[in-house]
Amino acid sequence: MNRILKLYKIVRDPLFLRALLKGCAAGVEHSPVLDSLSSQRFQTVVDIGANRGQFALVARRHYPDAKIVAFEPLKEPAGIFRRVFSSDPAVVLDEIAIGPEEKTMTMHVSGQDDSSSLLTITARQSDLFPGTGEIDKRNIRVKRLDSLLEQADIAQPSMLKIDVQGFERQVLEGCRELLPCFSYVYVECSFVEMYAGQSLAHEVISYLDRAGFLLFGIHNLYYDRLGLAIQGDFLFKNRNAPV
Repeated sequence: MNRILKLYKIVRDPLFLRALLKGCAAGVEHSPVLDSLSSQRFQTVVDIGANRGQFALVARRHYPDAKIVAFEPLKEPAGIFRRVFSSDPAVVLDEIAIGPEEKTMTMHVSGQDDSSSLLTITARQSDLFPGTGEIDKRNIRVKRLDSLLEQADIAQPSMLKIDVQGFERQVLEGCRELLPCFSYVYVECSFVEMYAGQSLAHEVISYLDRAGFLLFGIHNLYYDRLGLAIQGDFLFKNRNAPV
């Protein structure tokens, strides 16, 4: 039923329908969150773990004046992203991963490319989400965000979105110098370990609390068949951002 409802919302929107025909299903599940922040009129959205552009599409729909800076290291979804946004000069994509230091790392490629990770995919991930097991390994480049962007590149107000399959804390460390520039951080977090050694939700909350961000909301919670909360999208607000 959720898939049917999502498809219905996509085909009703010409922007989303055109993207779907190019291989990208807009992440319409994020629309209520972005609706709630519509008064912010974000001027910059940094999308780490952009995949095919699912989140960037919804961000573009809600914030038509924003510059979107996206990062996606896998060439196949990055290629779809480029096709989707080929006519939008305010959207830029860098085929690179973000992390705490510049180096080459192994990407564990999933059968579903949006479940790929720089951490090893566990059996629990595959059990919860069939078809997401590892099918390949690739060497990819990793850089710090603050080596690629400067404060002047982040027009205000701004949002940092992170969806990196367990690598959240490492990405945040790679964004550390620029974190104060963001009004909001929107990050997918897990309550259980699905990628070996990943930081869990309470650790990400603690990291961002120390960095000056308050937990502002939890959205799109996913539960297993026994009712255990598995993961969700966590919204954080910079303590110094305007109300």
